[in-house]
Parts: sequence; structure tokens; C-alpha cells
Amino acid sequence: MQTSKDSQNQTPEVDTEPKVDTKNSRSTASLSGANLTVDSLIDAQVEFMQQWLGNQSEPLAIEAWQWFGEQPLNKYLNRDHLQHLINDWLLNNPISDMVRKDIRDILRTVIYHPVNDNVPLSELIDDTQVEILANYVGSHDEQRNVLIHALVGNETFADLLTQTLYHAINDFMETTLDKAGGVGKLMKLGRSSFEKATNRNLDEKLQAYLHRNIKDLVRRAEANAQEHLSNEEVARLLVTGWARIKDQPVSHLQTYLRDEPDNSSIDHIEASIQQSYNRLRMSPYLHTLVAAGVDTWYANHQADTIATIAASLHIDEQAMTQFSTALLPVIHDALESPWFVAHIREMLQAFYDQPNIKEGLALNNK
Repeated sequence: MQTSKDSQNQTPEVDTEPKVDTKNSRSTASLSGANLTVDSLIDAQVEFMQQWLGNQSEPLAIEAWQWFGEQPLNKYLNRDHLQHLINDWLLNNPISDMVRKDIRDILRTVIYHPVNDNVPLSELIDDTQVEILANYVGSHDEQRNVLIHALVGNETFADLLTQTLYHAINDFMETTLDKAGGVGKLMKLGRSSFEKATNRNLDEKLQAYLHRNIKDLVRRAEANAQEHLSNEEVARLLVTGWARIKDQPVSHLQTYLRDEPDNSSIDHIEASIQQSYNRLRMSPYLHTLVAAGVDTWYANHQADTIATIAASLHIDEQAMTQFSTALLPVIHDALESPWFVAHIREMLQAFYDQPNIKEGLALNNK
């Protein structure tokens, strides 16, 4: 019988069997045979590389980003590269039909989204922004005069006012003459005699008179407004106008749009964007400005590291970690894909087909 001391002094049995990594069990099993061939070695290496790269893909991605981030921009990119990238990829190509459809669908979704019914305009534009803009316009004579002309001296406004007054006067006259009995008939007779004598329609004469005089009145009103409205008053008008509409929901803007199959404002907006883009992208003027802008940006950042430039876009190591994690399923699928296995196998086959490797390993290739 063994004592407790004997039990303590007893040498434990040692497991002499080698520990096998279960992750690499398939690759090691293919090498367990006595006759090792190049084909079996390649099979084992392909499996091992797939498994090893799959396990190390996340830290490798972070290390690759750390290395890349330390490199200066001008080591891999110069002005000409940027110019060709912008010209060849952006300016030389029209907006594709797919992107145009996406623009239309996104605009329609955003503009007609139900949330617009519950969000006031003041949530999009702060009162302080309006006050700053109003004070800026009010304190610059040229901008102030343009605003007054748009509000008071607009020719379209004068035309509308002329038509409104004409209809009001004409309606008054017709209603009055019908109720005036014999006097009304006498006035109608006088109107008829006037038109025969002057060979002109009284309505046309009245409209011309109103149009001529109202335009003159509008010009006087504009001149008086520009002369007497102070900067503070102009700014106050803008702020007051904003106060009247700021509590309206964003969906109120939909009243200015049409959403009919043959007359869609969304389609018109998208077509306008496409037309403007096509005109600008082929303009030598825009190409000159883009080239100057690229030169300025490159001169400011050519000595910066990639990480510094990425940080200006809020792309840091944490963001790259999240990005690489999101890409892990893609990486794993790529490692298991037939094209990856075929390329690795072809590379290894070419390696072992080298005469010096064949002689050194003395393997039998079946």
C-alpha cells in the first residue's frame, strides 16, 4: 500500500504524444504519410495559409494601417496623380443613369418623408443665423438695394399689381353701371362712343394707363425705400419675415412642388443638377479652378503623413478597427474562395518547380 508520501513522490506519467493544433489538423494530416510529395505539401501549405491568415486578419489589418499611416503623402502621390484622378474619374464622365435614379429616389424620400410634418423650419435654420445674415445684408448698401429692388421694384410685382387694380376697377364699373339704371345706360353709350372715336378699346386704354403709372409709382417707392430705409430697418424686415414662417413645418415646402407622373418637381430638380454638372464639368473654367485648388491643397499637405490627412476626416485607428471588423466576413470568404486557393496553389507550384528547390528537397512529384 502506498503512503501519502509515496503518492506525492511518485513520478507522474508524461504524455509523450505531440499536441496537435486542431485548427491545422487537416494540413498536418496530409503530411503524416511516409511518402511526402510536392502536391501533398502544397495542399497542406494552402490550408495552413488560409487558416493562419483567417486568424490573423484583424491584427494584420490594423498593423497594415499603422504602417501605411506613417508614410508621407508625397511618397506615393503627386499633383499629377490627383489631377488625373479628378479629371478621369469625375469630370470626364457624366452622372450615370443609376446615380441619377438614386438622386431622384433619395430626394423624393427626403422631401416627402412624414417626419417633415413635425419638424419646424426653425430646427433647420437657427434664429442667430438669420440675424447674422440680416445684419450683413442691411450693412452692405449694394446687397440692401438688391433686396429692396426684389421686394418693391420688381417688374413682375408691378404687372401683378396692374392686373389686380384693373380687375377691381372693371368689376366696380360693371357692377355700378348695372345698378345705375338710365345713367348707367348713358355711361355705356359714352364708353361706346369713346371707343369708336379713338379706335381703341377702353379696357386696353385703362390697362396701359395703370401699367404706365404703377410702374412709375413702383420706381418712386423703390427710390424712397432705398433712400429712407435704414440698415437697421432692412435687417428688422428680414428678421420679421423669418419670424412669420419659422414655426411652419418643413413639409410646407411641399406646397411649392409637384409630384405628378408627367410633371414632377423632383424630376426637374434632378435634370437641372445633371444639366448643370454636364455644363460645368466640360468647362475650361472649372478645370482651371480645380487644378488651382488641387495645387493649393497638395502644397499644404504633401509632407503630411497619411494618418494626419485621415485624421482631418475623422478617420483614426479606432475607426479603422471598426472598419476592419466589418470587413472580416469579406476577408474570410475571400480566403475560402476558389480563386484565392488557385492563385496560392499556382504560386507554390511555381516555387517548388524551381530546379534548385527540387534538388534540395529531393521530393518525388507525382
